[in-house]
Amino acid sequence: MALDIKICGLKTDAAMAAALAGGASHVGFIFFAKSPRYIDPADAGRLREAARGKALAVAVTVDATNTFLEEIVAKSQPDMLQLHGSETPERVAELKARYGLPVMKVFSISEPADIERIKPFVGVADRFMFDAKPPKGSVLPGGNGVAFDWRILAGLDAGVDYMLSGGVNAANIGDALRLANPPGIDVSSGVESAPGVKDPALIEQFFRAVRAARDDRAA
Repeated sequence: MALDIKICGLKTDAAMAAALAGGASHVGFIFFAKSPRYIDPADAGRLREAARGKALAVAVTVDATNTFLEEIVAKSQPDMLQLHGSETPERVAELKARYGLPVMKVFSISEPADIERIKPFVGVADRFMFDAKPPKGSVLPGGNGVAFDWRILAGLDAGVDYMLSGGVNAANIGDALRLANPPGIDVSSGVESAPGVKDPALIEQFFRAVRAARDDRAA
């Protein structure tokens, strides 16, 4: 099975180059002002040009207004929207119709019951992302560098398409693949030298660890 890998929170040409060189299937841009990974839509639009024909550009938003979404879509020209807020199934359907773009809806997970929350979105969202619940006091819905018990995802229906996120890095990617066998992986803080600072060497290291983990499983 092909494994999608999304490097999220990109802000520099060097980080983008490392993500593409490693074989990223998706590259993500954060449009949430409180995040250290925030990027201006116009800057994201310039950066995403390197990914055309190589990786899908994902616009990550948190309960964004229609006005801000219009700017994001116009200036960054994403291939997909990622909704990381409290968006309803109706809102997901509205945005899909408005922009003609697929939508990935994010859910915060800490216990098996949290998986049940996807049910109203099945057949509406094109893909899901499962992230860890933010630590108490965090203003960020994601990118906090914390993980959840990935074994929870073993109970998902086989047809659920998703990306696993939250605390993933080169040291634990093997465990993530072994315990959850996800169709996709999303990494952000796990390839940073400081909050919001992507490290090309850590990105390269992450891809090496993915290849090693997959080789081990195949053997």
